[in-house]
Amino acid sequence: MKIQSVEPIEVAAPADELSSPWSSTVILVRVTTSDGAVGWGEAPTTLMTHPVRESVREVARFYEGRELEEHAGSLREFERYSFYRSRSMEATSALSAVDIACHDLVGRSLGAPISTLLGGAVRRSVRAYSNGWYSDAIEPGEFAEKARSMVREGFRALKFDPFADQYRTLSAEGLDRAVARVAAVREAVGETVDLLIEYHGRFLPEAAMRAGRALDEFHPRFMEEPVLPELSDALAEFRRNVKTPVALGERLLTAADFESFLNRGLVDILQPDITNSGGFTYGREIAGVAAAHGAPVAYHNAFGPVQTAATLQIDAILPTFFLQESFEASWPVWKRSLVRGYSIASGEFPIPTRPGLGIEVDERAVDRYRSEIVDPIGPEPPWVIGGTWVRRGAGEGRRTARRPAR
Repeated sequence: MKIQSVEPIEVAAPADELSSPWSSTVILVRVTTSDGAVGWGEAPTTLMTHPVRESVREVARFYEGRELEEHAGSLREFERYSFYRSRSMEATSALSAVDIACHDLVGRSLGAPISTLLGGAVRRSVRAYSNGWYSDAIEPGEFAEKARSMVREGFRALKFDPFADQYRTLSAEGLDRAVARVAAVREAVGETVDLLIEYHGRFLPEAAMRAGRALDEFHPRFMEEPVLPELSDALAEFRRNVKTPVALGERLLTAADFESFLNRGLVDILQPDITNSGGFTYGREIAGVAAAHGAPVAYHNAFGPVQTAATLQIDAILPTFFLQESFEASWPVWKRSLVRGYSIASGEFPIPTRPGLGIEVDERAVDRYRSEIVDPIGPEPPWVIGGTWVRRGAGEGRRTARRPAR
């Protein structure tokens, strides 16, 4: 069974649907074999939608025409040819998507879930934390009410970014407002719900430490990416001065990166992203690094449903699994329609046990939402939950997709 084609497909929010920037585009990858079997992968998009899509076409040259059972060799050959791979998120994202799709195909051909291919599941479900729930929240009371709604849905852990438009530096007023938002959420949900503070890697070290010390009193379970990633060495001092554990990993691309951060004492909780850190092939290596250090793993999962399905398969085999990120409760309708086969209820994901990824992609929905859109610029960056920097009006947040010619 040969790999016949590797096709990147961009799908995006329809023009008439209000969508947070982080949810406005998805890159799916469809791998088709010579006997017509189809496997699916996904790659991240944040301000790199078209570069990632074109990188998939580069990766495809190493897979098309090769036997499916030799897909690991194709990955290693791309590794050898791609000179900047270990520092290029576009390259590793494209490679990840194709690797995920190949594993999906192998699992389907053998009638087994990918977790079985990886050695076998050690858990049947995983605890999730909710993200994305605080869109269009600026005032503390708005954060509190939206947090209560997530707890009513069964989530016992919530992640959010309380810093609004503060970037690099943090004003006294900006810190006070962030503290007020976290205090309101803590009061609304009580002490039994875990709070996870998202910094989005936006601060200089001094600002990050001031924020960390001020927010320690609310006993967060972790603080994510407190400093700008290019200043990551400062995390050692952050960890000495702030009590809350540090989580990071969505911008790390290789097992060696994770090993380095652990060895240098820069991180407590690892957050790899299966769609940019080499799919399942490199995912096994990262899991081994985490296990060797006894490091908890909470996979980053902020894009689309194929990513979630893939992440659940690797969650199933992780010896140091901690928590699983979920945006599902806050997804727009179009994104919910793309995939069937997994679910979340009362803050937990059952691990799918059907072959491959355990899902079915609705190709009619994929075709309906095909797009050529690029990430818009403003009023908020594409990594921001919509309406948390700038109060959105009735028309803001909509995306006009340029549909391809038929």
